[in-house]
Amino acid sequence: MKRPNSKKPQTGFNAKKSPQFIRRKKEIQQSSPPASGQLPPVKKLFRPSSPDLVIIYGFHAVLAALTASKRRILDLYVTENSLPRVMDAAKAKGIEPKIVEARHLSAHLGEEAVHQGFLIEARSLPDADIADIQNITGVILVLDQITDPHNVGAIVRTACAFGVDALIVTERHSPNFSGVLAKIASGGLEHLLIVNVTNLARALEDLHARGYMIVGLDSQGNELISDITLSTPLVLVLGSEDRGLRRLTRENCDAIARLDLPGPIQSLNVSNACAAVLSQIKLRLGKSL
Repeated sequence: MKRPNSKKPQTGFNAKKSPQFIRRKKEIQQSSPPASGQLPPVKKLFRPSSPDLVIIYGFHAVLAALTASKRRILDLYVTENSLPRVMDAAKAKGIEPKIVEARHLSAHLGEEAVHQGFLIEARSLPDADIADIQNITGVILVLDQITDPHNVGAIVRTACAFGVDALIVTERHSPNFSGVLAKIASGGLEHLLIVNVTNLARALEDLHARGYMIVGLDSQGNELISDITLSTPLVLVLGSEDRGLRRLTRENCDAIARLDLPGPIQSLNVSNACAAVLSQIKLRLGKSL
């Protein structure tokens, strides 16, 4: 005959929810080593973001930063496989590369970043003024509050390829000249003089006084740029992606022109329009541009 259980089962108690169980579980989790393949803390590998820190990634952008010697390089991070491509440039600069894994760079920059195994932490380029612009090809580009880093990066690359003397941008309503912009510029940031101005209308007045012809580009311009008699020194002003040229900017232009587009679409992306107009100007003004 079975003896009856004198103890009644406890109700309302769950061992897995007890304070002792929860505390012990946390202790085990904190003391356990990271799972195989888990990344070490990326924050410990790279500098934290700050206003005076410029991030440059991608082979061409990194190589240009190393060889142009225009900015202070803080650190060069590179994968082991990519190291031979920049070893000589790093050695000439007196920089000891830090070897990292591609996944570290991706975790730091974002999975969409095409870093190609190269990343530089650096300082901004020295400030420049309109007075620093040298009249070589006689053409300057001005961006009236263009904010998309992809567009600005493409414009920088195009301007550098065509030998434009300088790029003028506004201090406000302009993207950070770092990261994805630097990657798309493909080294152009290191070769193109970039001037930041606080008041664009006043800057255009200054350029007028220095003898520049100023032409604003707008898809609704009342003249074709092909019909305008152009002369150097010349300023080409490109408007923002959504609003185009602002009123004060228009008032400081000698002409508002548009491209001759025979197709059903009468406007181009601003970076494509920049390339098209610079190509046309090169043909019209000669081989100097």
